[in-house]
Amino acid sequence: MEHLIAEWGYLAVIVGTFFEGETVLVLGGLAAHKGFLRLDLVITAAFAGSFCGDQMWFWMGRRFGRRWLERHPGKVPLIERGTRLLDRWGAWFILSFRFLYGLRSISPMAIGLSSISAVRFTLLNLIAALVWAVAVGWLGFLFGNVLERFLSQIQMWEHLFLAALAIALVLFGLYRLACLLPWVRRFRERSARPPSTD
Repeated sequence: MEHLIAEWGYLAVIVGTFFEGETVLVLGGLAAHKGFLRLDLVITAAFAGSFCGDQMWFWMGRRFGRRWLERHPGKVPLIERGTRLLDRWGAWFILSFRFLYGLRSISPMAIGLSSISAVRFTLLNLIAALVWAVAVGWLGFLFGNVLERFLSQIQMWEHLFLAALAIALVLFGLYRLACLLPWVRRFRERSARPPSTD
């Protein structure tokens, strides 16, 4: 497994961040924490995948956006929401849409449909992809540290927990048995009585 992660991990990060993003990069950071991958290369792969993916969606929006919307009218509200945010925040929206849940994949297409120049988008996209890759990559790495500490604490207490669970189950079993004893006693008494001759 370690060999597969080491061999294909960076490619998986590139492909994953090209199409989606956070989940793949957090997992890449976790793999770096475990020593399967190098964090700097995970961040570089995420930067490349994210930047190229958003460039592609920008150009798809610029070239085919209107026709695509005609065939997918259900996406119009999302595109309009992205356009409103772009009109209000301008460059800040381009720098931050990767961190906005639900707008990550549709925003570059909305920007492609706008009048923003391709050069300006490319420069802002470079900065945004770098900031995002570093921030989320480190988040995954640090989360691995917290998770490892949490798991080590669980391992320290697991014997006590299992013992407490076993005692609780035994006590519950005894309680249920005590509740059944009167019924068993009555059943035996009835069984021991001689049959009526009436």
